[in-house]
Amino acid sequence: MSDKPEGVRPQAQQIAIQSDPQSAAGVYANLMMVTHRKEEFVLDFLFVQPQQAAGGEAVASLRARVITSPEHVKRIVRALQENVRKYEAKFGPIEEATDLPKVVH
Repeated sequence: MSDKPEGVRPQAQQIAIQSDPQSAAGVYANLMMVTHRKEEFVLDFLFVQPQQAAGGEAVASLRARVITSPEHVKRIVRALQENVRKYEAKFGPIEEATDLPKVVH
């Protein structure tokens, strides 16, 4: 039996983030592909230039690939849902694009 009262969450651990300048600058992605197998999810962050997407066959360049566990993907989804909720509460609903290119891989 736990010593903490029911409903009390443990305090979050503080993590110091270290980064080189290139990683800290980040990358821009306007498309994402997700694949998975039992042990892991693969998140491919891609960039499609708008002029390519409008004129026929678009070519996407891979900007970053994140490979992570199914358990961590669930935490990522929860964090994204919470942050989208906060964003929309502050700035209004996010409109989803309807003219996205079909991805062939």
